[in-house]
Amino acid sequence: MSLKCRECKECNGIACRGEIPGLGGKDTGRSFIRNAEKMKEVKINLDVLCDDAPIFTEAEILSQKMAAPIFVAPVAGIKGNYGADISEYDYNCNVLKACEDTGIVGFTGDGIDLENLFALPAQAVNDHGGKGIVTIKPWIKEGVDARIDVLKDKKFMAVAMDVDAAGLPLLRAGKTPVENKNAEKLRYVKENLNKPFIVKGVMSVHAALVAKEAGADAIVVSNHGGRVLDDCKATIEVLPEIVKAVGDDMTVFVDGGIRSGMDVFKCLALGADGVLVGRPFALSCVKGGSEGLEKTIRLYIDQLQSTMRMTGCHSIKDIDASKVSF
Repeated sequence: MSLKCRECKECNGIACRGEIPGLGGKDTGRSFIRNAEKMKEVKINLDVLCDDAPIFTEAEILSQKMAAPIFVAPVAGIKGNYGADISEYDYNCNVLKACEDTGIVGFTGDGIDLENLFALPAQAVNDHGGKGIVTIKPWIKEGVDARIDVLKDKKFMAVAMDVDAAGLPLLRAGKTPVENKNAEKLRYVKENLNKPFIVKGVMSVHAALVAKEAGADAIVVSNHGGRVLDDCKATIEVLPEIVKAVGDDMTVFVDGGIRSGMDVFKCLALGADGVLVGRPFALSCVKGGSEGLEKTIRLYIDQLQSTMRMTGCHSIKDIDASKVSF
């Protein structure tokens, strides 16, 4: 198998800049690169003078009990982007099995090919007892309705819409194009699926408040891994102000540049309720199947637990802004 990923020692977007299809960031790749760089600038405050008590990484998110607040991010077009000789259905089955075995949750993706890139991944979620979150791209109403129809007889935990995909030229030029979404159009998705609704691709306070107006249960602070807009701020930079703006009204996730359990800790300290991990988890799954992904997930959880131990945190609720600095 000839993978498109160079498997760099440090996954920072420099070597693969501009490689789309592939794993790079858009144009100069600076948005992908900034995600990784700004994550490294957040430093963890070591403090072990505390009670010697057990460390618990468990969390409850959107009424789902999880071993840790970590999700596998949605990936579609696994062959075109990763060079992997595996079907979308099999890839997502591997993701969902690894998630089930480790006690976390995975997202599935979407793309132009309704059957291959959306229906088959949704079927994988259904075949795994509905233990997964399906993602719909911001198609015009015709495309959204087609995906709602696919989901009518499927089991799934929640639905996400990655609204930042509105900027993907290939999707805008398609027969059923994507579009920018306002609160009314977002509310349409939630009302027609009657499931917890997640808006992915929020990078400003304004966007977070629009998602709130639409009745979203959660948002993902995300710039699509740097793949939709060059020279964009890093997700970790905008996370605190977005968390402050929405308060306790919505669950807040974040993705972008998360390369370890230490990075998970940083995101939680800055206000995220959970994180989505894309490239590292997808690559582990492509190379090693469900077993390979399970190994990487367990590594992240172990690293998170170790970081909590070294910062005086015994539970996820103990992680706050006092545990990190810049």
